[in-house]
Amino acid sequence: MVRAGRRKPSAGQPVGREQARGPQHEVKPAASTDEQSGGRAAHFTAKATPTTLAPERVVGPGGVWGAARVQGGVRNTRDPSARPRSGQGGPYKSKTKSVAAQRESEGIVVPVMGATNNASGGKGPWGDHAVGAGKREGMAAASGPNDPGGRRPRDKVRRLQRRLCASAKRAPGRRFHALYDHLWRRDVLQEAWRRVRANKGAAGVDGQTIAEVEQYGAERFLEELGGALRRHEYRPRVVLRRYIPKADGRKRPLGIPTVRDRVAQMAAKLVLEPVFEADFLPVSHGFRPRRSALGALETLRKLGAKGHHHVLDADIRDYFGSIDHDKLMKLVAKRVSDRRMLKLLRQWLEAGVLEDGVVSPVTAGTPQGGVISPLLSNIYLHVLDVLWIRHSAPLGTLVRYADDFVVMCRTKTECAEAETRIRVILARLGLELHPDKTRRVELRDGKEGFDFLGCHLHKRMSGRVWSRDGQKLYFLHRWPSQRSMQRIRQRVKELTPRGRCHADLRDVIADLNPVLRGWGAYFKTGNAAKRFNQLDTYVWRRLIRLRIERKGRNLKPGEARRWTRESFHNLGLHRLRGTVQYPEPAQC
Repeated sequence: MVRAGRRKPSAGQPVGREQARGPQHEVKPAASTDEQSGGRAAHFTAKATPTTLAPERVVGPGGVWGAARVQGGVRNTRDPSARPRSGQGGPYKSKTKSVAAQRESEGIVVPVMGATNNASGGKGPWGDHAVGAGKREGMAAASGPNDPGGRRPRDKVRRLQRRLCASAKRAPGRRFHALYDHLWRRDVLQEAWRRVRANKGAAGVDGQTIAEVEQYGAERFLEELGGALRRHEYRPRVVLRRYIPKADGRKRPLGIPTVRDRVAQMAAKLVLEPVFEADFLPVSHGFRPRRSALGALETLRKLGAKGHHHVLDADIRDYFGSIDHDKLMKLVAKRVSDRRMLKLLRQWLEAGVLEDGVVSPVTAGTPQGGVISPLLSNIYLHVLDVLWIRHSAPLGTLVRYADDFVVMCRTKTECAEAETRIRVILARLGLELHPDKTRRVELRDGKEGFDFLGCHLHKRMSGRVWSRDGQKLYFLHRWPSQRSMQRIRQRVKELTPRGRCHADLRDVIADLNPVLRGWGAYFKTGNAAKRFNQLDTYVWRRLIRLRIERKGRNLKPGEARRWTRESFHNLGLHRLRGTVQYPEPAQC
């Protein structure tokens, strides 16, 4: 039975007002819905895409910037500054329908080729992701290249640091005002925790160790720390005072923060360091990314071959304990205007020191052992670098590693003038040179030498040039200093005591190898062949001593002669001999 006013259509007959359609091109699913108003034929004509045509590939930058360029310059859907191809400011869709109806019909474009960074449902009409579109995390957006064949997104923290450093370089006078908000980011805290865990370290005043944090749950620990930073409830604890022996027999004071404070300081260092790295000069080599003590030593070696025969070997008296907090904060405020970040830095500087159960207030200096202290010390002595390059560069070349620095000059007069100017600059910072450790050295013809960064630097005549050309040519050599040799011998002696004579020799060698490898990796880029042979001999004799102690009365005549160097190397002992090399030759 058929109801009145409604007739059942026959097979193949158009329904309602729909007109009969002929052969059509392939239609995008986003434009073909069952219920649409207006002229459908015109709409299909505007939305139709021939099956034989491939989408045109736009050559240009990939990723977010490439997508923004295409949208702004071609379709003009979001960029009001660029004109569309038609010269009109309307939407890029066909005007067959009204804008409201047209937007309702724009669904998700089904991707032809799968992409790892796209949502499972494809892309929206403006190239954004259909699921979770518009989600960003600060300056390091979690977006990858639109090209499925492009590179994977880089680490978020490194991307944040690169953008901060680039912004600081573009605007040398810019003051950053929104840095504190990056501290509680999950990726920043995770990277900070990874570095603190790799550095190991002792517990602070709360007694909490890194192992206990891992047992408690690192994610839970970071979530609580991030919440405290976000709610402005974080307060640093006092630092624990400990002492370590110095090379001259005295003790160096250290301030050990808690693990919680070390992670927070590392997060602040990750955010602040790229801002100030844009200002730091090449004369500074200490505690900076992609710079090391090797760069400072190589600079001195090359200068020694170019006529620099006089050196001002300077040492600042109690540098880390003499930094003026007010002057330091003014230097930091030249680049940072975020009051929350400045307040946090001052809290770390003014945190008390716990020693022998008594908490003492701190009015000057930065604690050695704090994660943020090396960065703050570089910011403070950056004044020395700038003033020297600006006013005193013709006198000589400044090479600085944290608070240790030297000035290489050509003449004796320039060296004396350099010392006078250095004292004037340091006086402005409230610092002074150590009267006993600061001296002027003459390197000409190998008369004197000096110690710097664990090495002894001394000029030696080139025997090859003398035998070939009969010319006396001196080059600046370096090898481990006497103090460095004493320390490594003491360390080897601690690892090979008489009480370990009954231990497995392979276990003793396994404890020695990391120490020997690390020490050799630092000194191998110098003229350390003789010192390396001496240390190999010392280690060999210590191991023979263990064997003799183990044999005791059962030692047979001539048995010790079988314990050669090769026998210990066959057991896995690291050999220093033959590992010396230079990064590049020095040019006269």
